[in-house]
Amino acid sequence: MLRLSKLTMHCLAAVGLSTVPFTLLAGDIAGTLTDENQARMFAGALVKIPALNLSTETRRDGTFRFTGLSAGSYTLEVSYLGASPVTQIVNVEQNGVVNPVIVLSDKDKTIADILVKGQRSGQARALNKQRASDKISSIVSADAIGQFPDQNAAEALQRLPGLSIERDQGEGRFVGIRGIDPNLNNVTINGLNVPSPESGVRSVALDVIPSELIQSLEVSKTVTPDMDADAIGGSVEVKSVSAFDYPTDTAKFSAQGSYNELVEEVSPKLSGAVTHKFSESLGVAAALSWFERDFGSDNIESNGEDEVEQRDYTITRERLGGAVNVDFRPDFNNQYYLRTMYSEFSDSEYRQANTFTFDGEDSEIERESKDRDETQTIFTVAAGAEHQLETWLINWQLGYAKSDEDEPNALYYTFKQDNDSISADLNSVIPQVVQNDDAMDLSLYDLDEISFEDNYTKDVESSAKIDLSRKITLGQYDGEIKFGSKYRSREKDRDSNVYIYDGDFDGITGEAFVAASPDYNFGDFGDGLNRSALRSYFNEQRSSLELAELDSEVESNGATYVNNEDIFAAYTMVTADIDKLRVVAGLRYERTDFSTQGMRVELVENEETDEEEVVNTDWSADRDYEHWLPSINLRYNLNDKVVVRGAFTQTLSRPKFEDVAAYQIIETTTEEEDDGSFVTERTAEAGNPELKPYEANNFDLTVEYYPGNIGVISAGYFYKDIDNFIVYADVADTDDWEGYDEVTQAINGDSASLHGLELAWLKTFDNGFLISANGTFSTSDATTYLDGEKYETSLPNQSDRIGNLTLGYENNAVSLRLTMTYKSENFEEIDGDFIRMEDDHQQVDFSGKYYVNDNMVIYVNGVNLTDEPYYAYFDQHNVNAQYEEYGRTFELGFTWQM
Repeated sequence: MLRLSKLTMHCLAAVGLSTVPFTLLAGDIAGTLTDENQARMFAGALVKIPALNLSTETRRDGTFRFTGLSAGSYTLEVSYLGASPVTQIVNVEQNGVVNPVIVLSDKDKTIADILVKGQRSGQARALNKQRASDKISSIVSADAIGQFPDQNAAEALQRLPGLSIERDQGEGRFVGIRGIDPNLNNVTINGLNVPSPESGVRSVALDVIPSELIQSLEVSKTVTPDMDADAIGGSVEVKSVSAFDYPTDTAKFSAQGSYNELVEEVSPKLSGAVTHKFSESLGVAAALSWFERDFGSDNIESNGEDEVEQRDYTITRERLGGAVNVDFRPDFNNQYYLRTMYSEFSDSEYRQANTFTFDGEDSEIERESKDRDETQTIFTVAAGAEHQLETWLINWQLGYAKSDEDEPNALYYTFKQDNDSISADLNSVIPQVVQNDDAMDLSLYDLDEISFEDNYTKDVESSAKIDLSRKITLGQYDGEIKFGSKYRSREKDRDSNVYIYDGDFDGITGEAFVAASPDYNFGDFGDGLNRSALRSYFNEQRSSLELAELDSEVESNGATYVNNEDIFAAYTMVTADIDKLRVVAGLRYERTDFSTQGMRVELVENEETDEEEVVNTDWSADRDYEHWLPSINLRYNLNDKVVVRGAFTQTLSRPKFEDVAAYQIIETTTEEEDDGSFVTERTAEAGNPELKPYEANNFDLTVEYYPGNIGVISAGYFYKDIDNFIVYADVADTDDWEGYDEVTQAINGDSASLHGLELAWLKTFDNGFLISANGTFSTSDATTYLDGEKYETSLPNQSDRIGNLTLGYENNAVSLRLTMTYKSENFEEIDGDFIRMEDDHQQVDFSGKYYVNDNMVIYVNGVNLTDEPYYAYFDQHNVNAQYEEYGRTFELGFTWQM
């Protein structure tokens, strides 16, 4: 009832606002910044009225406004990086609106540089928005995204200072900000919080968002009170296209073919976008992207002790994305919008593996296959408006977002062979396995187990928010007061159905499913397993196979749960301009109501009573907590070229859904000892609904120098002190787990800290060359558990050094970029008795464009030119944990635009 009433209250308030006729009763300036041909809008330009000490910045459509002005004549000063300053006199009448159109002149050729096709245009847009921001932020514009061979939003963000990505099969998926776990970041699309399609986590894999659908990407490294507080790492805002981003109708179409060396396959890609204004008040923008990629990887990994696994992957990934956005602007004081985005990411994977276990005479080999098709979708729709009253500016938005992951009919096979002749040197980056002829003969592998799974995860969030602001006077200084509230209702549930067949397979061996040997680079792999034959056998024989009912029941019920999370937030903030200093300070309140429903599943195997059963017990839990979160952001314009920023913010991050879910998987085994006595052993894996959220105090200080034209030199220091850091520990024999031998559970540990330095330099030269370099140097301290003892280490996934280097050149005919990204080694996790480390990663990419004419571009991209592998190791660099190669990828395509 509480959830419904809060959400209904926000919705009714927003709908009520949309029916009120808003009018303007004070003098206003409502202007637009464009070029002489009115062919481009300029976002992020600084617009000042020096006589009143007022300033603002142009929006993404090039518009700006000053409200509540007295009648009179005012001089406007406009500053935009890459162009000469512009001044214009405007006459304001009481109770009226004046609509100046300010033109950036090209008389000194500087604006021509900005409008060069590609590099400078994107850099200028991003830097101007960064300079005008009230937060410490980094921005990627749509123009800049097109200058790199990036396939998705995650890869586009890796070029920014302090950002790194986690890769899957060589493709960027999750974004880390300043070394913080991606689960501690906030991701929004058009202002909506995006739920994660993957089970158990909060982090959003940004590879499901094609880069063609994006107007801009903004990374906020500090937050203001009107932003969601769950952003210890930071907040990523994805904005899609709008018809009012362009002065005229536009159309764009791209076609591409890509070739991957490892699998020797060609993959197609198509995309298009169009914007159209039906009138001065109604516009529609639409974009569509489709990409199918055939690729794979060769992998070899070990457990660091007695096991080596060869893996061969064959993968087909398909991305389909679309966006339709509608804007209705009956007048400048009333603007309505509808934003929609749909993204579908399907991943068809066939994995073959050989697992070698070395145990003297008991050594064995397993031949395995994994056949699964997984589809992830994200759908968001947001409707909202902006209304300017006499003194108040009101914004409201209603939103709905749904993500899901469907993995139906996943099929796993395991064949086994005893073989005491195998051996390997595990102290090697790429372990070499010595095998005899028997190891290569599939007829000697008996079918041991078949597993069939049907998994589905759904994450849905409905939201409503309202913001009100007005200009105020603080003594002799001008400022603004703003307050508002937001309500989010979220449900994440996972439904898992697992069927394990491990009975007598009537002498079935791997010989019945022989296929050609995979093209594998790390040793002898042997014959392959035929994917379609394995699927056909299971479909035909399933009804006669022996189901391991108890194991299937444990796996299914233990992985099924439902989590509900309601968040109510309210805030107030004040912005004040004190000469050259801008202060944004305020307080945010967030209350979280959380509940979870799952099951306590216990597998009991008792030799003494000859009993074997599964005991299922429903389990639910709920808790609520609240936070008061102050913050202050300072921006001091030392002069026209130097900006100094400082911030203190308090943020939080709620635990991963899997860690906090109500599930317990318990195994109770009673076995007879040699002396005839019986001993009971109990082990468990459990969620922890009592987990507290991470809480952080964040300190930031940054200096930015804009030397003129298009460029910046910046240096920043950051420090984060994190409480309630979550670690995984063995909690056996604690109050809730007395008598257990081992219990793995997430718990709140000691505090953790992170501090570092960000450096960045970007420069465009008059001769067409461009250079961009940035580096982040950080260190962290955290406490986890190894062998039941506290162990001091760094934050998971935190690299001490992150860097990017870009060398570019362009003129009216060509645009070239050579880029390098670097991420130093980082601590991944505690894996058993070992510390798993990810090795450093350095990747080189190339992008080249040839402008056939003003409408047609031909481009070629080279991805991972140095064929950089992924490598992880245990404790010492020469002890393999995982080594994987993906090969180089080359892309050829064209873009036509109007």
